[in-house]
Amino acid sequence: MSKKKQYKMDKTSRILLAALITMALIAIVLGVLLWKANSKNNKSAGKGPAATVTPTTEAEPTETKKPTATEAADPTPTDSAEPTPTEIASITPTGEVTPEVTPTEAVEENLTPTAAPTAEATPTAEATPTTAATPTAATTPTTAATPTTAPTATPTSAPTATPTSAPTATPTNAPTPTPTTAVSKGGKTPVAEHGRLSVKGTKIVDKNGKEYQLKGVSTHGLQWFPQFVCKETFQCIRDEWGANAVRLAMYTDENGYCAGGDKAALKKLVKDGVHIASDLGLYVIIDWHILHDYDPNTNKAEAIKFFDEMSKEFSGYENVFYEICNEPNGGVSWSTVKKYAEEVIPVIRKNDPKGIIIVGTPTWSQDVDIAAKDPIKGYDNIMYALHFYAGTHKDNLRSKMKTAIELGLPVFVSEYGICDASGNGACNETEANKWVAMMDKYGVSYMIWNLANKNESSSLIKQNCKKLSGFTEADLNQEGRWLVKMLGGQLPKMTEEDLKKLEDDAGGSGGGDVAVPDGIEKTVKSGSAIVSLTTSNTWNETAYKCYQFGVTIENEGSKPMSDWKIVVTFNSEVKTDNFWCCGVEIKGKVMTLTPADFNRTVAAGGNTMDIGLIVQSKSLLKIEKIEFSSK
Repeated sequence: MSKKKQYKMDKTSRILLAALITMALIAIVLGVLLWKANSKNNKSAGKGPAATVTPTTEAEPTETKKPTATEAADPTPTDSAEPTPTEIASITPTGEVTPEVTPTEAVEENLTPTAAPTAEATPTAEATPTTAATPTAATTPTTAATPTTAPTATPTSAPTATPTSAPTATPTNAPTPTPTTAVSKGGKTPVAEHGRLSVKGTKIVDKNGKEYQLKGVSTHGLQWFPQFVCKETFQCIRDEWGANAVRLAMYTDENGYCAGGDKAALKKLVKDGVHIASDLGLYVIIDWHILHDYDPNTNKAEAIKFFDEMSKEFSGYENVFYEICNEPNGGVSWSTVKKYAEEVIPVIRKNDPKGIIIVGTPTWSQDVDIAAKDPIKGYDNIMYALHFYAGTHKDNLRSKMKTAIELGLPVFVSEYGICDASGNGACNETEANKWVAMMDKYGVSYMIWNLANKNESSSLIKQNCKKLSGFTEADLNQEGRWLVKMLGGQLPKMTEEDLKKLEDDAGGSGGGDVAVPDGIEKTVKSGSAIVSLTTSNTWNETAYKCYQFGVTIENEGSKPMSDWKIVVTFNSEVKTDNFWCCGVEIKGKVMTLTPADFNRTVAAGGNTMDIGLIVQSKSLLKIEKIEFSSK
């Protein structure tokens, strides 16, 4: 009995088990059919990106996220439609934002539609069809593509990410060797190519009798800027700038050779400069640089000894010039300068019969027209210095040059600048270009002032530049950049018509036969001060009468005079736009002069004589009154 009952129970169990299996199979089949129907409906509803997320065996999908406040986005441009490169982050296969070398500020990121899977979608190997069929709002493209913080996406620190030295690293900033480099196409230096120079008529000619111009650079005072007298710098001005000559300016005053300077060191520096220039095949001028000693006769005995020694040492050199007095001034006459020259020249000629000698002229080497009427006689290879500063000296001084040359005087511009006559102030490239055109037409040689890094506009090199060569545009002042262009033949070309007008504009003054205003000279004494205004030149210019004044202040007292002021009253209204070593204010007939920084104080028993200006009036001028005051 019991066995039969057990059998029946086993049979029942089998039947129940079969029924359960059948029901399970039916449920599975129904589930699959339902899943397929759902999938089809999702596709037809446009939910393709979400429906493509199928169960896989990978750990996790790629995750897109915004950088946190401590993360930086990659600024490298991508294929994104957004133009701002800093708005797209680099995404790694693990969903991490790749740290790049970028600005350090946080960047909000635009999320692209292709990054649909989000942190909320975490399908695993057991993901159900229902999970896949239910995409979240985070996966929609419109939400990701329009972050509300987009205006702050660009980091404010981006400009500082670029090194500040970047502009000087670009090739355009470096002056390249100019087409007129002093070394010839055959590799010859200027001296090797042209040999000993000589004076023929009003021009310089080379060893073959061919006209030749020196276009070079003057040093500043050797006692202040000795570092630029070196092979590195001289080779740079020859090979990179295109200069063929250098001038060695040895001051006699201002702690110079005759005023407490180290004579032995200064002479050695001059000689070193000559040797370096000679080794590089450059022409070189030994400049006895008088300035605030005014009259070259003041230190004539020292000049004779100096040039005797120099001309003995360099008599066999083909490239050496002797400039025996830089800028006579302070009312010194041409007859006084000529007398000095006639004592120094024989000393040089005794040792060096052929070397070219340059003689300065009165009024800071401007009165070449006066020298032309009474030149030095009895010697060959003598030239006469003309100095100009384009911001101050214009048609009137070009007229003096033209007049002197037409009278047969060999003129050499041994110093010039493109700023005003103080050596500072604004540069005037327009007038400088006119000067170059005029000098080139007449074959006049010229040497620019100055090879130094002094904080003034006439210095070629910026004050913060400590280089001795390889100067970039960023290292040069405006005058330096202009010089490189000029020596490279890059100035605007003048037409024949322009050149003719330039000559005509320079034709009505400066020693010609055109009637000019009478000169003016007036001196007054005020306490311990003696003040003088003297015209060194007068001319007509269109509707105006022009007067070039030199101003001197002498202090006869036992105490210094500071913050001086000179008030000049004329008989008619005046104007000026050219003045140097002073400040000028004009109201109608009254002109007030005030000091520059360097001549603010006149020492006890001393004087200042470097003040000048050009005054214009429609009437012939007379000075009615001069008033002086100081502290």
